[in-house]
Amino acid sequence: MLRKTSGAILCPSCGRLTNADAPQCLVCGQRRPGLWGFAGAFRGLFRARRFTDVITAVCVVLYVLTLLIDPLDAMRPRGPFSLLAPSQWALDVFGMAGVYAWHRGHWWTLITAMYLHGDLLHILFNVLWIRQLGPAVEDAFGPARFFIIFTVAGAAGFAASIAAGIPFTIGASGSIFGLLGAMVAFGRRRGGTFGSMVLRHYGQWALILFVLGLFGMSGVNNVAHAGGFVGGLLTGLVVAFSERRGESFVERVLAIALVVLTAVAFGLALVTGLAGG
Repeated sequence: MLRKTSGAILCPSCGRLTNADAPQCLVCGQRRPGLWGFAGAFRGLFRARRFTDVITAVCVVLYVLTLLIDPLDAMRPRGPFSLLAPSQWALDVFGMAGVYAWHRGHWWTLITAMYLHGDLLHILFNVLWIRQLGPAVEDAFGPARFFIIFTVAGAAGFAASIAAGIPFTIGASGSIFGLLGAMVAFGRRRGGTFGSMVLRHYGQWALILFVLGLFGMSGVNNVAHAGGFVGGLLTGLVVAFSERRGESFVERVLAIALVVLTAVAFGLALVTGLAGG
């Protein structure tokens, strides 16, 4: 059973043993650590690498849906680097970001657009980087903080794109650069030989990807990359990392709130997009 209202449990804040019906945790002081019997299910949401897997699945599912909602246009040949590309209408329905959407009042596109991709190569590249960086960030910061970093960085990248006047933009690359920025922050704060190694490794990858974006294929949103990197770096400098402190109850609630906000954002995108708003 998911609900346990009596007996020993692990506090959702500090992870120490306490009673399910205790008014507060004797170790960290968290009020009602049993969460009315749902503490076990709450902790289960934040197992290692859970959010990396979920984000990967959501990106893939949404890519398929954007193809299926307008299949004739998606199958239209556009060149060797634009295979299976969703139509602009399909991407707009699911929440494409940019100046055009922002001027229509579609604030939710700051969130939805980070899960959308423009063609097969685009999603393959981004999913590979999410799978590469996600576990490292989850190990360094914790799964809840990872999702906070991913979301904040992606939104920061699209906000920077809007400020720069980019009319249409999608993709998880801003969030990916945010994960790189968070690892740079981790290395800087961790210090020592290991911290220096982390700082050098992820800093070099960030620099290489920035350069590839500047001199690579057209259509790469380097502004979103820069904005996402800064967003991830700043968030990584603010939140604690796992070696110093486990994830707090507040951080986990914030991560859940962002999950709910993401779901609401896609609901708004679909309702508005299908209505032609």
